[in-house]
This record gives sequence, C-alpha cells and structure tokens, in this order.
Amino acid sequence: MQVVAGMSDRLPLSETAAYARKVEAMGYDVLHVPETIHDGLAVAMLALEGTTRLQVQTSVTLAFVRSPLLVAYTAWDLQTMSGGRFGLGLGSQIKQNIEGRYSMEWREPIGRMREYVESLRALWHCFETGDKIDYQGEHYTFTRLQPFFNPGPNGHAAPKIWLGGVNPKICQLGGSHADGFVTHPTNSSPRYLNEMCLPMMREGAEAVDREPGATALVTGSTFITGVDADAVSESREHQRALFGFLYSTPAYRRTLELFGWEELGAQLQRMTRENGWDRLSELVTDEVLDAVVPQGTWDELPGLIEEWFGGLVDGVILPVPDDESLEPRFAEVVQAVRSI
Repeated sequence: MQVVAGMSDRLPLSETAAYARKVEAMGYDVLHVPETIHDGLAVAMLALEGTTRLQVQTSVTLAFVRSPLLVAYTAWDLQTMSGGRFGLGLGSQIKQNIEGRYSMEWREPIGRMREYVESLRALWHCFETGDKIDYQGEHYTFTRLQPFFNPGPNGHAAPKIWLGGVNPKICQLGGSHADGFVTHPTNSSPRYLNEMCLPMMREGAEAVDREPGATALVTGSTFITGVDADAVSESREHQRALFGFLYSTPAYRRTLELFGWEELGAQLQRMTRENGWDRLSELVTDEVLDAVVPQGTWDELPGLIEEWFGGLVDGVILPVPDDESLEPRFAEVVQAVRSI
C-alpha cells in the first residue's frame, strides 16, 4: 500500500526542499503539496528538485483559475525535470472563492472539469507526437498550437491526473477520467467507500468502457493515533474539534447521512451561525469518532489500516510527526504500512 505524506501550507518556500528530503528519507512514497497561500506548482517544483525517488503531487492545483494550456506546460516541465515523478491533482474550489477570491467566472463544475482533464491529455498528446491540436468542447476549445510553441516529448509518460471529492458526480468523473482519486477526510470510512464512492467510480468507469480498477484510490482518512496511549487521547480530542468544524459544512455530510446522523450536521451549522465555533466539538460524540476514524497507537496503526482499508484502497495519507525526535520511530510505521 502506498503511504502519502502531507505538508503544512505555511511551510516557507525556502524550507520545502529540506522537508521533502525528510519525507523521502522516512520512506514515504508520495508527498502531497497544498495550494492555499503559495502556488502549488511552484511548491511541487521545489520538492522535486530536492528529492530523487519521491513522487510529488499537487493537492490540489485549482483548475478553473488557470488556462489548461498553462497547466499543461508546467506539468510537462515538472514531469520532465523530475524524471517522471510528478502527479497533477486538480480541484474546482467553491463558487464563492472562484468569484470573490480569484475574480474569475464560475460555471457548472463537473462538465467543466471533465473537459479540463480531456484538454490536458489532448495537449500532452500533441506535445508528445507533434500532431495538430483539435479539442472542441462546451467550456474549452484548443485548435492552435504552432510548432514553435510545442515543447516536444518529455522522455517519460504524461503526468498522472488525480481528482478528489465527496459527492456522486465527482466520484463518477474520477472513475471515468482520472488516474487516481483521493477521498476527503470527512468521507473516507469503509462504509462511505463501499456504499457511495466505489460504486460511483465503477459506474463512471463502465460509462466509458473503462476497467473498474483503472483509477487508483487513496483514502484521505484522518487517524486518532500517537506514540502511546496518552498521545492517542490527545489526538482524539484534536480530531473531535476538527470534525466538529468540518461537518458544519453541508457539502461534507454524506457520511453523516449514511449513518443516520443528518441532524448532527444541521446542529453544527446552526452553532456556527450563532458564532459558537469553540463549542462545535461538544456535539461530536464518541459514537461518531469510533465509527468514522481509526484509532490506536503507532504500534497498532498498521493493523488498523489493514483492517479498515485493506483491499479497498491503494494508499493512505499519514501525517509526519511534529516532533522530529520521533521521526525514526514513525519511519518504522511507514514501512509496515507499505508492506500491506
């Protein structure tokens, strides 16, 4: 099973390469780089420059604020300079951020993302072969790429495209168009995977005569864990607060609906409207945590991951410990999970 590391979106660019080297030395397979206050593609370049084995993937590059051609060029360059170690994770963002934060036009996201992925692959095909570009869709049209502007073959396969999300249509698109799909932390339990995500991905694959397992699946599940029982208890309360915040967002309620906890989501949302942000965790019961979050010490973690996700997913996301002195110990956990 692949083991994926994340990184803080507040990490200075000057420290990115060193962090990526640390992740690589600990045995992780993939590093996810975020995009909030830095350009994720720039962060990915720094991480790739500092490593030799590690796969680096954006999580996520915001698609609708960039021309597909600009993303195609940059992703092609990153794949070339890294020797084929770059993965392009794409996301849509919400309407309010696209319009108010980026001052860009918002349009229907699923069809637009489908065309975004298709146009990227059409452009990469032209880069590789020199063929004339001719992609015409409702949202994106590419009919002109003179040889002068064609970078040519990169000596490696085209970058893999990853999508992620929660709701049925994006899961279907993951199955039909993506090389990989990452679930959201709030919707990553085995029940969600079995009853919603995987069936929708299979439906998407079947609609385009694609093999059902063609899209790799990585669970974004969080974990209540730590080096010992005291650390697990501390992690449990952190996750309780985090889930209270996340489940106050209506878009993340699929798992609550599956378990019959719709009213919990409504209560959390009402509390945010009353400015009760610091009391959200009071509504997240032990029953909720036990049902949706694996929990145990580091020694127990590999067995928990196999019990919860073995045979369901191709990879898991495990955060790097904050305490650098514990990194050698956690590297052993990473290796144990990789062997699943």
